[in-house]
Amino acid sequence: MILVDTSIWIDYFNGIDSKATNTLDMALVDGTVAIGDIIMMEILQGFRSDKDYNKAKKSLATLEQYEMFGQGMAIKCADNFRALRKRGITIRKTADIMIASFCIDNKIPLLFSDRDFVPFVKYLDLIAVLDETE
Repeated sequence: MILVDTSIWIDYFNGIDSKATNTLDMALVDGTVAIGDIIMMEILQGFRSDKDYNKAKKSLATLEQYEMFGQGMAIKCADNFRALRKRGITIRKTADIMIASFCIDNKIPLLFSDRDFVPFVKYLDLIAVLDETE
């Protein structure tokens, strides 16, 4: 099972052809994609039309669902943020810290293209689905 970051989903829904979207497409066919509540929220809030929003919501609801946050995860996120900050790395988006920390804690590979996840791979044992990011 893998989780897919929001930026890859957005590219996928917009029909962008890339190594990451092709990997997502193959994982959907294989049935190995799950989604977290934070990722679902980020994806759905980006749709402008009700038709596209409802279609995406229905499609995403068929995936295995994870609740990604709670008090214990809040502390792990803070710990991970602080560990990277001590190395001089500041992660820009709180949601990225939450997604990476959830994946690390649950040993779930993450498909991403956002460079903010790279320090989590390098220093905190996040498992990347692809070896390189685009």
